[in-house]
Amino acid sequence: MTVFHRNETREPLPDHLRGGVIAIGNFDGVHRGHRTVLDRALAVAAERGRPALVLTFEPHPRSVFRPDEPVFRLTPAPVKALILEGMGFSAVIEYPFDRTFSQMSASDFIRTVLIDWLHAAHVVTGFDFHFGKGREGGPAFLMAAGAEEGFGVTLVDAFRDESASVVSSSRIRHALAEGGIVEAAGLLGYRFTVAAEVISGQQLGRTLGYPTANMRLPGEVTLRNGIYAVRFRRADGTLYDGVASYGRRPTVDSNGEPLLETFVFGFSGNLYGEVCSVSFFGFLRDELKFDGLEPLVAQIRKDEEEARALLSGVAPLTDLDATLCF
Repeated sequence: MTVFHRNETREPLPDHLRGGVIAIGNFDGVHRGHRTVLDRALAVAAERGRPALVLTFEPHPRSVFRPDEPVFRLTPAPVKALILEGMGFSAVIEYPFDRTFSQMSASDFIRTVLIDWLHAAHVVTGFDFHFGKGREGGPAFLMAAGAEEGFGVTLVDAFRDESASVVSSSRIRHALAEGGIVEAAGLLGYRFTVAAEVISGQQLGRTLGYPTANMRLPGEVTLRNGIYAVRFRRADGTLYDGVASYGRRPTVDSNGEPLLETFVFGFSGNLYGEVCSVSFFGFLRDELKFDGLEPLVAQIRKDEEEARALLSGVAPLTDLDATLCF
């Protein structure tokens, strides 16, 4: 799948991507609510024999307007692209969101982005999508523009879960902050997944017989500190079960930066510099401070046993979950 970045040179889209069906949105999390929009776009594209594309915006608008309050990204751009590729989209267009773009009028957005650049044949978005300076463009504006300019528009209602509550990224962030890995997976429709480069650490785990692949997650991540049953995917797609610790390692380095440290079952090679992903299947316990390394190792053995038992009985939640985590 192509990940296409809009730039100031106005590089045109390749011919095979022009005239497509465009799903528009931020889609942070690509959760079940987002997928009602995305699935509709895929269906329209299939009916019309046109490419299906996603138009999204990087960075998250809140990071531009409130840089002192960075948002916890449920799906950073590389993970989002992986999910959208698994769904069947031909390309993801990451349009740079900055203050200059935020001042573009709704009419200019329609003309310069949707028509002149994308040559959109059809647009699919949520019922509450607003765009342009001061959010002047809304659903009625978009539909009127489509009727005038010759592209179709489909608006999709909010998706509600089995309890009739709207599925939102904020609900998922709250669940993850509480260690609600199973709840988050139910809202996402797949296991929560992060991706980062494997970095070197203190290598204490190696001396204890539990070497770990260490990752530094963005500082705005509010995942609950603790121990998790996970699946670890290498860049080549190889998948391993594992147990991971996220936090500050209170027994040995309570003042250190938060790290995600994964003991990868059955792997003994070098992963440094490799961008890998970790999918979370269950929260096992909170971080604890032990009185020395011996009780720490004893607890790690218990954590490994519990993680192996949990992971031995898991099944895919959805086709997308199967693509990411199985």
